[in-house]
Amino acid sequence: MKIAVVGATGLVGKKMLKVLEERIIQDFEFFPAASPKSVGKEIIFKNKTYKVQSVEAVIESKPDIAIFSAGSGTSQIYAPQFAAKGTVVIDNSSAWRSYDHIPLVVPEINGDVIKESDFIIANPNCSTIQMVMALAPLHKVFKIKRLVISTYQSVTGTGVKAIRQMEAERKGELCDKVYPYQIDMNLFPYGGTFEPDGYTTEELKLVNETRKILRDRNIQITATVVRVPVTGGHSEAVNIEFENEYDIADIYRLLNEMPGVKVIDDPQNLKFPMPLFAEDKDDVFVGRIRRDFSQPKSLNIWVVADNLRKGAATNAVQIAELIIKQRNLK
Repeated sequence: MKIAVVGATGLVGKKMLKVLEERIIQDFEFFPAASPKSVGKEIIFKNKTYKVQSVEAVIESKPDIAIFSAGSGTSQIYAPQFAAKGTVVIDNSSAWRSYDHIPLVVPEINGDVIKESDFIIANPNCSTIQMVMALAPLHKVFKIKRLVISTYQSVTGTGVKAIRQMEAERKGELCDKVYPYQIDMNLFPYGGTFEPDGYTTEELKLVNETRKILRDRNIQITATVVRVPVTGGHSEAVNIEFENEYDIADIYRLLNEMPGVKVIDDPQNLKFPMPLFAEDKDDVFVGRIRRDFSQPKSLNIWVVADNLRKGAATNAVQIAELIIKQRNLK
């Protein structure tokens, strides 16, 4: 079995290597690829040293699986070339998510949509993944009518340059800025780029990807994305209006039964999900679970997860695990 990681030297790419080491126990040939400026660099993977190759060279090696974390432009160019060689591409960018014929997968929810004929599979946006992990079991029973979402997204979602900017600002040092404003001791209400209607691309991902993964185009969704000066994970305040009435005890039961979700909800003892405790964990943490008394059949929840792990690397590797099993790769 051959597995490639495209974008192996980036922040998410490095996390993918770590998750691959942890989860894929089968022996496989490994092919790290990155941009031309990184070709020839050495990386350590499973206690072995590998030289980073060009994407073109790795395509010719015909890996069984290629996990992409190199941006949508790179994916649009190279994913079809890998697929033409019989490689299954698991893409972490936004390049393929909106195409009806491309599976958009969170394995615990809709891994069954992957067909043998699929050679490009999209990994959802980090904020979407953690939210639908909490929503899926509730939607199945009570049917979600409307969502109002506010996110509090870690600087790690922007990449290593954003982390460096925040750390430099905290030290009072000059640095190259990836954000147009100071992020330390600040937050700003947008992510991605603004569309003509005033919403941002990050907000629209939450709308469109949630509907696709939950297989319900009728869910009404509005979102506000906020960037906050933390590492460790993204947080989300989610207001849910259901079609059907619910009992709060059933909400707890369904969330506790959902694989990959952990409920931390003890406000009397100040125990609830926070990025501080989510960092480097694969679970999605849910708390502040309470009825919305202003609207019938409505609920408030707070969702936190490490956006680099379950929000990106872990979800992609879980898809790879499905492919390995489905196609009997050895």
